[in-house]
Amino acid sequence: MKALVYGLARSGGAAAARLRARGEEVVLVDRSLGNEDDLSLLRGVELLVKSPGVPGEAPLLAAARARGIPVWSELELGWSLLAPSGTRFVAVTGTNGKSTTCELLGAILRCAGRDVVVAGNIGTPLSAVDEARWVVCEVSSFQLEDVHRFACEVAVLLNLEPDHLDRHGGFEAYRAAKLRIFERAAVAVVPAGLGLEGIEFAPEDPLPAEPLMRGLHNRANAAAATAAARAVGVADEAIAEALRSFPGIRHRLEAIGEVHGIRYVNDSKATNVAASLRALAAYAGEPVHLILGGALKGESFEPLARAIGANVRSIHLVGEASASLAAALRDRETSGDRTLSAALQHAAAQACAGEVVLLSPACASYDQYENFEQRGEEFRELVAALERAALSDPRARSREDDENATPTRAA
Repeated sequence: MKALVYGLARSGGAAAARLRARGEEVVLVDRSLGNEDDLSLLRGVELLVKSPGVPGEAPLLAAARARGIPVWSELELGWSLLAPSGTRFVAVTGTNGKSTTCELLGAILRCAGRDVVVAGNIGTPLSAVDEARWVVCEVSSFQLEDVHRFACEVAVLLNLEPDHLDRHGGFEAYRAAKLRIFERAAVAVVPAGLGLEGIEFAPEDPLPAEPLMRGLHNRANAAAATAAARAVGVADEAIAEALRSFPGIRHRLEAIGEVHGIRYVNDSKATNVAASLRALAAYAGEPVHLILGGALKGESFEPLARAIGANVRSIHLVGEASASLAAALRDRETSGDRTLSAALQHAAAQACAGEVVLLSPACASYDQYENFEQRGEEFRELVAALERAALSDPRARSREDDENATPTRAA
């Protein structure tokens, strides 16, 4: 078979490698190769596999469909390679909480003694998985656009809020893409109140144990994971063990350091307004210095502006979205720091012991970074530099020694 793989980032690269390992002839198309408009590359192609980032209206895709060439997402390819061997799938989608819920489900299944791989949009492309008894698969709306046979034992929808409107053109199209996860699912797990058929969950559900993770949104994630685990026969004892021990994931409300009593929290994965609203709710009872901004995604920032309470002591804006955020936050004083480094330095200078510097951008990262992970790692490195500077400052060490000293009892 001759296959064309369009998009050579993480998932496209995995798809190409897997197809070649199977002895297939593979044609590569990518912006970096400058061949996206070369329709002659479709000659003799029997299958086109697209990366999630490739928009559905790309000319090459339109031409492939017109010629009757099947267009698959990388998710469809990965599923088609694993399903014949009896791999069992639990798939998770939603606007927010996907990665956390997938990793929690993976922890639950491991506590139950099951062989499980967590893959999909979470980091390891599905087509990179050679074999597994169970796969917990994070699924994005972009991936669901081009599935045809993809099926799972349990499909989980966590929530539905506006996101990726620049890509889908509107909320209804985004919603329709998300709901495709249920087309061939044996069991559906859905949020209470959305009017969808399936096993309902809610953040106030009784759980086998209280989750270690902070925030009401994480209790909702835990409730969804519990419902999905029960649906595949996992006992409550294993679920409880995982809930008590699972700390959360990198870049999502991740406490990464403390300097002079100021805590730094990396929420770089908050790439939309709804995610940042959850972060604000999780820290509503503490003084916060908030870093916002990045690439625009077509969302309104008005809900974010309404949710920023008096506990938010300073607001620091970075990246492409700075002007739009400043307009939405017109009733609040903001600092146009532009870069993450400048924003962190400014926030750290304004914060006091007992307060929190929170990076929760409410925006994508592509204006200044390759992805939200790179943005989060830079934030981590900047905080580490603050920690090193504090340790090398003898005056700071003296102040901390004085604060931590035990008073001497008088004789």
